[in-house]
Amino acid sequence: MKLENTQAQMRKGVLEYCILSILKRDDAYVAEILESLKAAKLIVVEGTIYPLLTRLKNADLLEYRWEESTGGPPRKYYALTQEGETFLEALSQTWNDLQFAVKNITEYKTPNHE
Repeated sequence: MKLENTQAQMRKGVLEYCILSILKRDDAYVAEILESLKAAKLIVVEGTIYPLLTRLKNADLLEYRWEESTGGPPRKYYALTQEGETFLEALSQTWNDLQFAVKNITEYKTPNHE
């Protein structure tokens, strides 16, 4: 088993949650989303993010608008919908529960079952 494959699967599993969390702070276009992910050491390529944003939009979790740019072509800004905010709240609870469970398993000694 390759470590890189497992690491990639773990990152993919939290990517949707991270993108929704970024957009909860403020509307953003793809380059800004990628920069936020990169700053957090969650490196993602554009080819990965576009299909995910489309899936989230098709699920009515995101919406977008076009804005003119002074430095190039218009930019597509993504924003959370009300349904997206509700979905993110549920994901946050799931993340907290999962984080607690993993921490309990990996960091704390559990009694032996003999």
